[in-house]
Amino acid sequence: MRVVVTGASGNVGTSVVEALSADPAVSSIVGIVRRQPGWTASKTEWALADVAKDDLGYLVRGADVVIHLAWLFQPTHDPVSTWTANVLGSIKMFEAVGRERVPALVYASSVGAYSPGPQDTRVDESWPTHGWPEAAYPREKAYLERYLDGFEPRHPDTRVVRMRPGFIFKRESASQQRRLFAGPLVPNFLGRAGLLPVIPDVPGLRMQALHSADVGQAYRLAAVKDVRGAFNVAAEPVLDADVLAELLGARKVKLPGWALRGPLAAAWRLHAVPASPGLFETVLRLPVMDTGRARAELGWSPGYSATDAIGEFLGGLREGAGLDTPPLAPDGPRGRLHELRTGVGSRP
Repeated sequence: MRVVVTGASGNVGTSVVEALSADPAVSSIVGIVRRQPGWTASKTEWALADVAKDDLGYLVRGADVVIHLAWLFQPTHDPVSTWTANVLGSIKMFEAVGRERVPALVYASSVGAYSPGPQDTRVDESWPTHGWPEAAYPREKAYLERYLDGFEPRHPDTRVVRMRPGFIFKRESASQQRRLFAGPLVPNFLGRAGLLPVIPDVPGLRMQALHSADVGQAYRLAAVKDVRGAFNVAAEPVLDADVLAELLGARKVKLPGWALRGPLAAAWRLHAVPASPGLFETVLRLPVMDTGRARAELGWSPGYSATDAIGEFLGGLREGAGLDTPPLAPDGPRGRLHELRTGVGSRP
């Protein structure tokens, strides 16, 4: 089996490539990346390409499965750039898969594609995927769900799988995620237990998470098994104020949403943090997913708890950890100055 993976050098991509390389059913892997990584895995060859700009047909020709992970979270101050890369680039890849008659497409959707959901019950894969329209990330994910709704009947011989994971962490992703979401003004030592005295307890502020190695296994199973449709993947427990307070040795403080909303929006407008206020609003509205289908039909179960995953991330944050790929490069002595100099949230 020949598998093509876009976004293969990122947080999820490196774990997907590792999982595929260990599977005897996989004979070769083509990792599509924009910049050459130093890290590699067995059975893997790298192909330099930008899915939004370059010809993709020759890269997917002869593949048995395409796993499409490539995604830009930044620049949040330039939503046209993220739309071009994420939506138009994904459509280019979907259409290349269709033209080349690739037998299977596994697409990285997200919990962020889901419409706002209930707080007291879990939703399965039938819950509407219209996202939260006031934020770029869920808006883009929801648009691609609608595009695939039209793609599938036009290409009935292509098996389409939509993976909808929660938030994904591992030690090696810590520096990248600090750059993408927290910015250069957040010190690494804040990942140490006991340094944050309080955790805000805001209504609706909770999320599902999992370890990158576990999501890598979920993608591997989706690639090698004859399954179709959407799969929710996440580990237990749901990360809320109680869980985070215990993990960080902090106490909870109940706050209304506006007490965080205003300062976060101001910090984003001042280019002090890269994560947009829309992302905060999205998290407040996310449903809690039921992962029963992934367990029953994929045969998937996480090897790490959600607290294991966030604990690894915090350890990596303290150490400035990373991996020898351009997206996951560890923090360097001049890295934060470069982030400030190029405008937080203003460039990819």
